[in-house]
Amino acid sequence: MSQALTLARPYARAAFAVARDEGKFAAWSDALGLSARIAADPRVAALLLNPELDDAGAVALLSSEGAGESYARFLGLVAENRRLPQLPEIAALYEELRADAERVVKATVTSAAALPAGELDAIKAALKQRFGREVEVATAIDDSLIGGAVIDAGDVVIDGSLKGKLARLQTALAN
Repeated sequence: MSQALTLARPYARAAFAVARDEGKFAAWSDALGLSARIAADPRVAALLLNPELDDAGAVALLSSEGAGESYARFLGLVAENRRLPQLPEIAALYEELRADAERVVKATVTSAAALPAGELDAIKAALKQRFGREVEVATAIDDSLIGGAVIDAGDVVIDGSLKGKLARLQTALAN
């Protein structure tokens, strides 16, 4: 995985630079996301490794009509360098660069049950105050947490779940 990220990083930075220069962060996000989802399909991934598929065919397969000429050139460069299988990693790294440039923190709140909108708003406000940035919150449900929630915001993980508290208590008692 780390090798794939290392290979993808320069392409993500290049895509970000072009999107920034064009002022089209969202359009590039959409195009990269679509290309990444297509490239991640096992049937397409096998096709991309086929030496009979030329670069133009690969670009046509992975590009959407409204993506633009600069995106098609970018995909052509990625295809020419045989890095199309890294498109999912390129897209993920691009999204990180975009979020950083737009001063947005993406957080995932995982709870044992669905959280009411009021609680999500309170969590979002607390995270906004902590990070000093806008916060985009996604939710997930994990029954094994028993209660509480785990907040994953990039490099910061806040475990307020009962499962986590019980694990910490067990560790403390064992020591």
